[in-house]
Amino acid sequence: MRILAAALLLASAAQASPPANPELDRLFGALGHARSEADAKPLETQIQTLFLESGSPSVDLLMTRAATALTAGDTGTGRRLLDMVTSIEPNYAEGWHQRGKLQASAGDDEGAIISLNKAVTLNPRHFIAMAELGSILIDYGDKRDALAAFRKALAIDPHFENLEREVQQLSRDVEGEKI
Repeated sequence: MRILAAALLLASAAQASPPANPELDRLFGALGHARSEADAKPLETQIQTLFLESGSPSVDLLMTRAATALTAGDTGTGRRLLDMVTSIEPNYAEGWHQRGKLQASAGDDEGAIISLNKAVTLNPRHFIAMAELGSILIDYGDKRDALAAFRKALAIDPHFENLEREVQQLSRDVEGEKI
């Protein structure tokens, strides 16, 4: 599993940039300059909303139905719908992200790592998928790669859900105490 995770993280380093989106660029700029977690939260929400926009009414409908199914506890239908999304629009990062979240919650960690990495490869600024990937890697004891994923997420969103504390702890575990 460690080899798979390391290979996936290394592969994501050579990722292509997604198409330019001035609104996302503006929001990410503001996010990088947010002074607190409270200031960052509305920016994160706006970014997440833009991440959901696929540009395809069919994919958007499938994503809405998947979210409805998952909210109702119908993970089987949610999974089938998300599989359709990633099949119909394989370059839609949020489809892979949502699929990875579902796989992780179902205990399919290997599938989740692949899907979350695909989301990050397609959208190198997907700090949420990076943090979720890091959390799975910690569960497998892969602290070095988890730290790399968390640091990438933190570089994009310096106030992301107390991630700084996690990075500090992992840094001590992986790199030792600084003298």
